[in-house]
Amino acid sequence: MDNPALGEIPGDSILITCEHGGNRVPPMYQYLFQGWEMLLDSHRGYDAGALELATRMARRFGAPLICATTSRLLIDLNRSPGHPALYSEVTRRAPLALRSQLFEEQYLPYRNRVEDWATTTVASGCRAIHISCHSFTPQLNGQTRNTDLGLLYDPSRQEEQRLCRQWQIAMKQGHAQFTTRRNYPYVGKSDCLAAYLRRRLPDTSYVGLELEINQKHLLGNQRHWPALQQAVIETLNGVLRLRKDILEETVGA
Repeated sequence: MDNPALGEIPGDSILITCEHGGNRVPPMYQYLFQGWEMLLDSHRGYDAGALELATRMARRFGAPLICATTSRLLIDLNRSPGHPALYSEVTRRAPLALRSQLFEEQYLPYRNRVEDWATTTVASGCRAIHISCHSFTPQLNGQTRNTDLGLLYDPSRQEEQRLCRQWQIAMKQGHAQFTTRRNYPYVGKSDCLAAYLRRRLPDTSYVGLELEINQKHLLGNQRHWPALQQAVIETLNGVLRLRKDILEETVGA
């Protein structure tokens, strides 16, 4: 098979998102959370540290950042329509009219922005790399989660698997002090914004990954937090540069 022309080789276009970046509740909905203040401030209310990392990543890669600072307890932007966890225990018993309002005013604008970016990027001939930044509580239901960094992806999609495998290797080789695991502490193919987009875009054109950071680095002594952020950015940059070099060698062969 002939090597493709340079113009036929898609470049990479990166988007950084953060669906659970804060625990803000708009004034018109604050009455719903009377008595739920402690839950808002917990890991259930938002992903501590995720927006900070997402902002640094977007700045480093010159990538657009789409983020939300409203609490996931209002409506979860990382869940598909109809998912049982789309609304939390605070809002799922609210009147249908109010839930519909949350869906139209809070949910759809965010999801549409991300989907529009992905479909437009793919239509332009670029490969869309979508990194969705999250964080997780160090312990859940009495179980300690034994990783610093989780890379979530769909194993059936070769591009996602390849990128996460290379990213994990890069972390192990350059930053072994941080444990990196794939599809942990969650299963990468479970319902999320990336999974929604995978159903609409081909493997070769859309790579959707969820990045999960252990919140232990934000609790108490935070001396490792800046180094972990830098390691994540540095290794991703190396993996993407490797792909670019391989494509350029293929063209020149």
